[in-house]
Amino acid sequence: MIEVLVAIGLFLLLITGVVELMIWGNHGKDVVFEQLSTQNEGRKVVQDFVNDLRRANASSIGAYPLETANSQEIVFYSNVDTDNWRERIHYFLDGTTLKRSVIKPSGNPLTYDTSTESALDVVHDVANGSDPIFYYYDQNYQGSDTSSMSYPIDTAAVRMVGIKLLLEEKPNVAPAPFSIEAKTDIRNLKSN
Repeated sequence: MIEVLVAIGLFLLLITGVVELMIWGNHGKDVVFEQLSTQNEGRKVVQDFVNDLRRANASSIGAYPLETANSQEIVFYSNVDTDNWRERIHYFLDGTTLKRSVIKPSGNPLTYDTSTESALDVVHDVANGSDPIFYYYDQNYQGSDTSSMSYPIDTAAVRMVGIKLLLEEKPNVAPAPFSIEAKTDIRNLKSN
């Protein structure tokens, strides 16, 4: 009888260890998949941002291509669809969510009615905190140094814009935040 109890005890101990291992393995898998999802979301938004900004041009009513240049907000004009009008594109951080709004010009004469602005979430779990998301560079930027323009930004001097996102879905669980960054010239503002 003692041998049976010892065997049952060892079996229960072994089963408990296997169950714990399965639970931790499943938890690790969830963290990895969440991190991959966050990375894919970040890569897509950075690519979309670069594509939009690269085509920035004077607005359909003649305003300068870059309207606002702050550390966590940027407003510019770009033709992001197939019509002939340039839309007002607004990227901004709201809490830990980067949002994007697009306003088409309307009316006669044309105007950009900011009261109709409706923002869509483009990436969640932004962990930049108070660190800048957008960096601005003037014509003196050579590509090798990391010095960006200081705030407040003179929008007329900007020739290149950088974006740097730190993404972390579960700060207390996940590994270090995923960092993704890119820089792009504003083609229509190039001086060379």
